[in-house]
Amino acid sequence: MEQHPNDPLHGKTLETILTEMVDYFGWTDLSQHIPINCFINNPSIKSSLTFLRKTPWARKKVENLYIRMKIS
Repeated sequence: MEQHPNDPLHGKTLETILTEMVDYFGWTDLSQHIPINCFINNPSIKSSLTFLRKTPWARKKVENLYIRMKIS
């Protein structure tokens, strides 16, 4: 299998990515960066994971923000 040392998403689960982002931004700031309902109303890791796994466009936004967070 090919290694991807420059890909910050490589080997990361969606749960790990989301947990790191909540630790870094907090739910309030995260919902300002990505204004989706699962981050705004009663946010939780579990409900957000459920939504993100079913919604490719939202997952892509989370992944893109995660990459920007890791690069800066």
